[in-house]
Amino acid sequence: MVTSSSENNPAHLERGLGLKEATALNMIDMVGIGPFIVIPFVVKTMGGPQAMIAWVAGAVLALMDGFVWSELGAAMPKAGGSYFFLRESYGPARWGKVMSFLLIWQTMFQAPLVIASGAIGFAQYFTYLVPLTSLGQKAISGALVIILVVLLYRRITTIGRLSLLLWTGLVLTFIWLIWGGVTHFDRRLAFDFPVGAWNFSWLFFAGLGQATVQTIYTYLGYYNVCHLGGEIKAPEKNIPRSIFISILGIAILYLAMQLSIFGVVPWKEIAESPFIVSTFVERIYGEHAAAVATILILWIAFASLFSALLGYSRVPYAAATDGAFFSPFARLHSTKHFPHISLLVLGGMAFVFSLMFKLTDVIKAVLAMRILVQFMGQAIGVMLLRRRWPSERLPFKMWLYPIPALLALVTWGAIFYSTGTVFMAGGSGVVVAGILVYLVRSRIIHEWPFEK
Repeated sequence: MVTSSSENNPAHLERGLGLKEATALNMIDMVGIGPFIVIPFVVKTMGGPQAMIAWVAGAVLALMDGFVWSELGAAMPKAGGSYFFLRESYGPARWGKVMSFLLIWQTMFQAPLVIASGAIGFAQYFTYLVPLTSLGQKAISGALVIILVVLLYRRITTIGRLSLLLWTGLVLTFIWLIWGGVTHFDRRLAFDFPVGAWNFSWLFFAGLGQATVQTIYTYLGYYNVCHLGGEIKAPEKNIPRSIFISILGIAILYLAMQLSIFGVVPWKEIAESPFIVSTFVERIYGEHAAAVATILILWIAFASLFSALLGYSRVPYAAATDGAFFSPFARLHSTKHFPHISLLVLGGMAFVFSLMFKLTDVIKAVLAMRILVQFMGQAIGVMLLRRRWPSERLPFKMWLYPIPALLALVTWGAIFYSTGTVFMAGGSGVVVAGILVYLVRSRIIHEWPFEK
């Protein structure tokens, strides 16, 4: 049954996260296992050190889209983020109902897939330390999801302190890796561009598109604070600040780490190495240090999944409290005041997916599923909201409006195209299926466009 659950939900979310905690949660969500496993693919796709441009392109897209999220997040600092952004931008009585429903529909699939992909990547990277069979890797990935749910089953203030601890490990790891690269840097290796590296033909841009699909995946998470909007202190200021600090901070770390690796390991070797960061450390400090580096990388991957599952669990909760999703998802824990049903369901689905799927195609599937409704939908939505809401209801306004929103819209469209025909069809199919489900549901409950 889909109902408003205010009568069953007397507790409220606690605004217990300041700028430090919000930024930490964003940054640990962004990094994860992604940058460590996609480096070889990006280098192989671009064919040399010019692969650095794909990391820059990912950062630029994240910044443009960050303006969209910042304006919407500051205006609507509520749990669930995108659910309310889409509902209000497209009109809560008509098309906003469809768009917000599609957001929840896709979240119930792609959120567990995101968590599962990180858990699978964690298990695969774990094999650098301990050789595992396929069954052993599945056991590791499944156990990881269970541990995440257990750690998140607590008050938001406690989670905020945990996030700072996890963030500290992330930053120290990157500093160590970058320092190792700086002190062993070989300029000839770092700038060993092959012949034709900067030939700006259609093949160059096709490769750049494919590579950016992978790099933008490693930046995703800069908006996690928006899903936690109902738990952020002074959200009109801290949401935009945490988004931009996160993107710029992670971009600097990524670029410095990538350049450091190029200065130690030949790019052709990078393109073929499944454990490139561990190989990089082994080349500098030896096998024991490489094992320590691998443990730290796994720490970062775990921290990312911790932050991601936390943010995702607030989205079905937000829809349920609004009467647009199943009412049990609106329940808050009686003493810890967090949406425990939503956490348990998404965690359970992520556990199942972590045992079912391979990592190779999950990245493209996740992006293709999210781009149409969430990213492109919000880029259009923020321009619609500017026309619908008075200026005083928007405490943060993007610079050079509407250029960032338009650039984000066009670039997301290019990224969607770069995922390939199969994934474009799959992502579009999820949207079409969601529209059909919405129409059936709205017919049954006599909601727009079938009001009595």
